[in-house]
Amino acid sequence: MSRIGRMPIPIPQGTKVEVRDGVFMAEGPKGRVEQSLFPGFPVEVQDGVVNVTRPGDSGPDRSRHGLLRALLANAVQGAAGGFSKQLDIVGVGYRAEVKGSHVQFALGYSHPVLYDIPEGIKIEIDKSNRVTVSGADRQKVGQVAAEIRGLRRPDPYKGKGIKYTNEVLRRKVGKAGGK
Repeated sequence: MSRIGRMPIPIPQGTKVEVRDGVFMAEGPKGRVEQSLFPGFPVEVQDGVVNVTRPGDSGPDRSRHGLLRALLANAVQGAAGGFSKQLDIVGVGYRAEVKGSHVQFALGYSHPVLYDIPEGIKIEIDKSNRVTVSGADRQKVGQVAAEIRGLRRPDPYKGKGIKYTNEVLRRKVGKAGGK
């Protein structure tokens, strides 16, 4: 039996959950999240909890059962409280600035790098060059943070670039000096 798939998903106060036409919708104070359902996996909403059942006991059914339950739990949690990821910009002259619907980065290139902010995502930058990506959809928040990190990956020698706040970088030793 899938231990994760069997667990009920509690619905927090102020969050509405609805299942319609193969789509699970969770709406709360942080936004609205939609998740498509797998065919053959009935989802029941009753008494403030969401339960997912599986059609059979085969290996693929068991793994999809746990996956669907985790995706629905993330949708409910995102609508209620949201998700966020933090990145640090490290380097002399490296900075970022939010301008309307895009972010302008100065990352040591000969030109500024523009990144368009997707719908449903909020990006904040504080004075210490810490970028906070937040939103209701966990997958979208992670994807945007990965794309921003990919604009200038951390250098293994000096550590310059964009890295996750809690990321530990493996530093390499530079070339040895002369005799």
